Amino acid sequence: MMCVMTKRTPTGAAVLQPHVTQAITDAVFDELALHGYGRLSMEAVAKRAEVGKSALYRRWPSKQDMVVAALSEFSVPLAEVPDTGSLRGDLLATVTAVHDWLTHPRFATILPDLTAEAVRTPALSEAIAATIGEPRRALGAVTLRRAVDRGELPPDLDVEIALDLVAAPVYWRLSVRRAEVEPDYLERLVDHLLRALQC
Repeated sequence: MMCVMTKRTPTGAAVLQPHVTQAITDAVFDELALHGYGRLSMEAVAKRAEVGKSALYRRWPSKQDMVVAALSEFSVPLAEVPDTGSLRGDLLATVTAVHDWLTHPRFATILPDLTAEAVRTPALSEAIAATIGEPRRALGAVTLRRAVDRGELPPDLDVEIALDLVAAPVYWRLSVRRAEVEPDYLERLVDHLLRALQC
């Protein structure tokens, strides 16, 4: 008689529970907002999330990995822009998404510290670029190539420069100048972007 072995579903510590991951992610943002990246610790995050440190280490091997994963999970989906059917509509959706990302109450609080820390810590800078910057730019490139396919942008469009051109004004105004964004600012910005990109 042949005995058939069945595979057991992992239990207990082997299962990464989504609600625990979310609690940890929320705690990461809270700790970043309160103490900054430099003073953030795995112990403090675990305490705030009301989990053991082992719950963190089962998910991420280090503080940097934990922080970058939390930021990526929040930041990358915000760059997904639906096809509005026109370049103008897509650009308006894109700059609005950048604006909403940079002004999000939690993210806006931690961005200045994180930017400064990335300058001091090349490994963190590289990790942020790889898991947040590049995926967001890849999504932006899809939007621009869609416009090329529609015939709204020239086939020889320099996508890399175009991506910088679209996002930079919003970042500069909000994060560098810290200037007010008037109700019609994004609309006016899109009008200028259309003229620049369609040359």
